[in-house]
Amino acid sequence: MLKLLVQKGSRSMQIIAVRKEHVRRIGLLLLIVVALVLYRLRFHWLPLIPTKMNSRKVGLQAEREYFQLEGKKLLILGGSMHYFRVPRPYWTDRMLKMKALGLNTLTTYVPWNLHEPQRGIFNFKGNLDLEAYLRLADDLGLWVILRPGPYICSEWDLGGLPSWLLRDQNMKLRTTYVGFTDAVDDFFDNLIPKVIPFQYKEGGPIIAVQVENEYGGYDKDQKYMNFVYEALLHRGIVELFMTSDNKDGLSKGSVAGALPTINFQKMDSGMTLMKGLEPGKPKMVMEYWSGWFDHWGGHHHIYQKGILNTIAALLNKGVSINLYMFHGGTNFGFMNGAQDFGTYIADVTSYDYDAPLSEAGDYTEKYIQIRELYSKYLDQELPEQPAQMYKTKYSALRVKEYIPLWEVLSQLEKPIESERPINMENLPINNGSGQAYGYTLYNTVINSGGLLHSMQNVRDRAQVFVDGQSVGFLDYKNVELAISVATGKRNLSLLVENRGRVNYGNKLDDQRKGLIGDIFLNKEPLKGFTIYPLEMKTNFIESFSTIPLNPIPENPTFPAFFYGIMHVDSLPYDTFVKLKGWTKGAVFVNGMNLGRYWEIGPQQTLYLPAPWLQHGSNEVLRFLHLKDIMEHLSSCFSKELF
Repeated sequence: MLKLLVQKGSRSMQIIAVRKEHVRRIGLLLLIVVALVLYRLRFHWLPLIPTKMNSRKVGLQAEREYFQLEGKKLLILGGSMHYFRVPRPYWTDRMLKMKALGLNTLTTYVPWNLHEPQRGIFNFKGNLDLEAYLRLADDLGLWVILRPGPYICSEWDLGGLPSWLLRDQNMKLRTTYVGFTDAVDDFFDNLIPKVIPFQYKEGGPIIAVQVENEYGGYDKDQKYMNFVYEALLHRGIVELFMTSDNKDGLSKGSVAGALPTINFQKMDSGMTLMKGLEPGKPKMVMEYWSGWFDHWGGHHHIYQKGILNTIAALLNKGVSINLYMFHGGTNFGFMNGAQDFGTYIADVTSYDYDAPLSEAGDYTEKYIQIRELYSKYLDQELPEQPAQMYKTKYSALRVKEYIPLWEVLSQLEKPIESERPINMENLPINNGSGQAYGYTLYNTVINSGGLLHSMQNVRDRAQVFVDGQSVGFLDYKNVELAISVATGKRNLSLLVENRGRVNYGNKLDDQRKGLIGDIFLNKEPLKGFTIYPLEMKTNFIESFSTIPLNPIPENPTFPAFFYGIMHVDSLPYDTFVKLKGWTKGAVFVNGMNLGRYWEIGPQQTLYLPAPWLQHGSNEVLRFLHLKDIMEHLSSCFSKELF
């Protein structure tokens, strides 16, 4: 009997404990809901549970001299920020800082090359989850102007067009050439259904959609813009259409059914462009260039003079403004673009852009000044600025192990044998989509020395080796290289770096990389190549944790991968990898490609966001082309970019 009473008492105590835990959880849940409501009110958010209002039937209108939304005047104060340039865990932070600046609209491009990296294989997950990005903008009370391309420019490799398009030797990009339009149709068939539910009339944040991008400066096919317009319209886009052009072609980039907008930086050129806009329609600067991008070997652009006066003048005229960029972010990996207006120059990894919000999400003096200007113009108190993201400086990382590139080749898939060189895009890999980014190694055999001539068939830079020893470089300017070798068979290798495809201008069709034609030795074309694609994807980088590595000798063999462990003893924080003394290459942390570095600058560090680090050990891998003095085998971690 006593045992039974004890069991009943124990069971009763368990029931009481369960009930208490249940009540505690309900109370905690209610507390979270109340806190969330208060937090939303604090930042002027939309209602807690957004409703798809039946009254949303009109959408953004451009029938008068100002925009109207549901019959009410709307001045668009926008900011460009691209989800693919910002780590996903930071999307909320950046959008709240956008709200705190006084902006009401987010504009973003859609990078086709990331969403369809191989023909017919699509990716909308992780950092490419466009639907999550649009949903977040909606939750935070931001309107959205979507710029889906297919071409986006954006200082992004090939303007966002996938490199596999160039496998077609007759390809005519940004035209109604059937090989291009068929590919665009396939992409839009997968993209647009994801976008439709986020349109304004569906209760979503998208109030306008841009047709292509700056086509007036390209203008190779009069039928093309109408093709893109119809492709969007017939797939269910019902919001206001816009086009966007700069001084190179405002008169040629428009299409019937879309409102023209303009891009500029200086007020005098902007006023000239505005005179070409249709009277009686709203005027909008789709890209007010709040800064500028950098290229290797140049200087870091800082643009401050006149920016406030220009913005104020536009506001006084009732002109809607989109800051390009509000927050630039980073060209992680090998995604930077390039320019070629007679001379090829590649863009750096950082897309800081001297924007109001820095590459790492920090407030700048420009941000503070624009915020003050918008606050006065709107005559209202803006949302409180979110706290600054904490940065830290970690201790130096000392590299103790490495493996030469020549030893890594055995870990790769079977190389490609070819009598003549094959450009990257036409290599028979990736389900018939070729190689998009990274490096390609071309090996052959020579029987003598002499004069090596590229005939400008190296894209973009080749480091030349004889029996594994570097003997020089070939690129756009240096097309000849004298080779002095002993008689007999020698292995000749060309490590060709794709430094980034041109993203703007009339040379888009001419952006195949690697060796795009024959290389000549003493006027005879070299033959019999073994080709190794070095894409340096995440799975390849992660394999170094299982590959036997070598202690670093006094005179290491180059090029090589250098391996080290970075210890994080607390919660991870943002930092920058400082590479003083290292010449050229790329850095990978926990398999993530931070991007390129090059001693010629102006960029001197690489941004390392905290979400890519973990408490404890972090694997750091650096690919280094060449180093003459081996006294800088350590890396520092800084709080600053330039």
